[in-house]
Amino acid sequence: MYQISNFTNNDDIKILAKLGAFSIIEYQRDLSVMPQNAMTAYYANAMNVRKRQVICDLNESNVTVQAGAMQWSVGDVNATTGLKGVGDLFGKAIRGKATGESAIKPEYTGSGTLVLEPTYKHLLLLNVEDWNNSIVLEDGLFLACESSLSQKAVMRSTLSSAVAGGEGLFNLAVTGSGVLCLESNCPREELIEITLKDDVLKIDGNMAIAWSGSLAFTVERSGKSLLGSAASGEGLVNVYRGTGRVWLAPVTQGMF
Repeated sequence: MYQISNFTNNDDIKILAKLGAFSIIEYQRDLSVMPQNAMTAYYANAMNVRKRQVICDLNESNVTVQAGAMQWSVGDVNATTGLKGVGDLFGKAIRGKATGESAIKPEYTGSGTLVLEPTYKHLLLLNVEDWNNSIVLEDGLFLACESSLSQKAVMRSTLSSAVAGGEGLFNLAVTGSGVLCLESNCPREELIEITLKDDVLKIDGNMAIAWSGSLAFTVERSGKSLLGSAASGEGLVNVYRGTGRVWLAPVTQGMF
């Protein structure tokens, strides 16, 4: 039996969102700031640069988190590797090498509370079922998910989409039913959502942070010919084709 006080019921903490096993909190002020950092802290707060954290309720679901993300836990909380044998270890090691994610993501089970490390990035919750049970992520976005979800490395539609697009050959795909938590440079309020139905989205740059697994991703010339591409000044564009959804950041990821 345990009780947590002066945490989510503190007037300096605001609960931003709840979904499934996850709650996202935001610290409204930095009360531990030192005098020499007061001006920076003041303007950071005014620009919505605030600490945020994820709270995981293991009574709702077991959760899988990015390696090293746990800050503290209370109650009957157990950490496992989530491995199901040597073959699973090999597969996760290959996936981690391909996607740049940690090979082993710890799975937390039990009936207590798990709190993840604070971050100044924006925390986004989504239900993978809303993405037709499959979502592909840009590198570095995964923070945590309910353990009912599966993870795998998916290869780009063509080798050109990796080489010409200046990105890796693989992305992390999350499939199944459950809630996923992303750590994004861009807040949800600024993300543009594009819904395609047998249509095409073309983007100049790596502005897409997540897209439905049903979409085919390639890199193509912006014009029908080399001359047309040169005339438009765009050259190559990232193309998402089919039926599904795309989350689009207002600026390319490299600018953050």
